[in-house]
Amino acid sequence: MNDFGKIFVIIGIVFVVIGLIWSLIGKLPGDFTFKKGNVTFFFPIMTSIVVSIILSVIFYIIGKFK
Repeated sequence: MNDFGKIFVIIGIVFVVIGLIWSLIGKLPGDFTFKKGNVTFFFPIMTSIVVSIILSVIFYIIGKFK
């Protein structure tokens, strides 16, 4: 059970890092915001592309080690 606690700590650290990165890249040029009256629609195209590239690189590196 000692390893179980370490896994939770690592997952927590990963979530904190993801949260910090997300706050930095949350509003990139290329993200569209439409406002009409009381309705706001946010479409994060560029943020989605950046996150996709980062995840692809991470999974590629993990795949190389397996």
